[in-house]
Amino acid sequence: MKLPNVQLAEVPKAKITLYLLNPNHRSGKSKARFFAGHGFSVEDWIALVNALRQHAQEHEVAKQETTPLGMRFVVEGDMRLPDGVIATVRSVWFIESGESVPCLTTAYPLRRRKKI
Repeated sequence: MKLPNVQLAEVPKAKITLYLLNPNHRSGKSKARFFAGHGFSVEDWIALVNALRQHAQEHEVAKQETTPLGMRFVVEGDMRLPDGVIATVRSVWFIESGESVPCLTTAYPLRRRKKI
């Protein structure tokens, strides 16, 4: 199954610039090291937005769960990074109860990367 309404997927700028690419964020700094270390940058934050949307469009939902606030979807699969490395990435999306648009909550690498 694909992420519902994947074509409408939202990735807030703050989620990228203040979290996934922020080396000073308490829980985001390891993600920032990974994404920035492979060529993504705050200056071109939209490149990571596009990569995460493409990731969600290309891969199946690996897990979904119902919470009191809505549905959580986990998408796993390979992502080509700006430096040419292909990494397996997990992205997590949430659709609030009564809504239909998925919104990114986090993304991070799953295992070793390989260069083609």
